[in-house]
Amino acid sequence: MNWYVIYTKPKWEKKVAEKLTQIGIECYCPLITKVQQWSDRKKKVEMPLFNSYVFVQLPEIERNTVFQIAGVVRYLFWLGKPAIVRDEEINIIKNSLKSSNTADISVTSFRVGDKIKLESGAFNNQSAIVQEVSNTYYILFLESLGCVLKIKYK
Repeated sequence: MNWYVIYTKPKWEKKVAEKLTQIGIECYCPLITKVQQWSDRKKKVEMPLFNSYVFVQLPEIERNTVFQIAGVVRYLFWLGKPAIVRDEEINIIKNSLKSSNTADISVTSFRVGDKIKLESGAFNNQSAIVQEVSNTYYILFLESLGCVLKIKYK
């Protein structure tokens, strides 16, 4: 069976995943824990890793059964066909969320312009250049991906 990606209404990912599970459809909604701050308190909340997306695994002929659930908008398409996600990609997402993405970093060890290699987390073994150092975070440029990464530390 293939994994497909369904697009949901905004902020409906967890509800849709729960309802799909109740009707017997295997689904996966990757969640991350974030600290949300309000004016009077802080609270840890689970938020979807991908906004408005839920992965479902079902046979091709049963694809329309997901539309029984309120909050499901449509399937995600790629090149005119429903987007298919391989099992290996789902497992990579699951494993990266299980792994601890925190590392002990000393503020005095890196300076702006230093070239470093990341040793843990989702960007393990990636080369980066330190662009900014502050009391609470580093900003790194990942050469191979061409993107900027902000790493917070305590």
